[in-house]
Amino acid sequence: MRIRILTAALLSAGLFAMPGLATPATAQTIIDEWPNVKAPPAPALTAVTVDPKTTALLVLDLIKQTCNSDRRPRCVASLPKEKKLLDAARANGLLVVYSVVSGISTAADILPDVTPQANEPVVKGELDKFVGSDLDKILKDEGIKTVIVAGVASDGAILYTGTTAFLHGYQTIIPVDGVSASSVYTEQSIVYHFTSAPVIGGKVILTRIDMIKF
Repeated sequence: MRIRILTAALLSAGLFAMPGLATPATAQTIIDEWPNVKAPPAPALTAVTVDPKTTALLVLDLIKQTCNSDRRPRCVASLPKEKKLLDAARANGLLVVYSVVSGISTAADILPDVTPQANEPVVKGELDKFVGSDLDKILKDEGIKTVIVAGVASDGAILYTGTTAFLHGYQTIIPVDGVSASSVYTEQSIVYHFTSAPVIGGKVILTRIDMIKF
């Protein structure tokens, strides 16, 4: 009886094998499974209507150092859509806030297609534009409750600033066609992150520029 109990325990722990019985397969890591990973279905994009009085558009890092044909041609290709969103935001009276990258750029480096107007603030930061800047104060002083996060890079400023905006209590909206990175895979992975990550998954609104109404 004791032998049968001990044998059963060893089998369940994978420490002992009986002839003819398969042992449990060792769990594979992502390194082993990488070639077989399939992309999940594209997330549903949501039409959204925002209140211009309490909504801000964050235009992140659309500067010559980060958005150019050598480094991120996908960013350059996105500029017409970025401008469309920017024009609509201004026409409807939204607060527009720009960012540049600390240490490598100034407001003068923002691309001509999307250059800020005189009354539009520009903050400096690294990945998370809330860190080391007065972005949160600017938004709160204007009574902002919702932010639309656009620009570059999906795996940099968009990911970190969008996450912090949500954690600071702002309803966060990301137009998927208004953000870009250096590759399709990177863009896809960050969009998926916003659908599945702990705490923020499914709570950040994913949309398209032409699905945003004012």
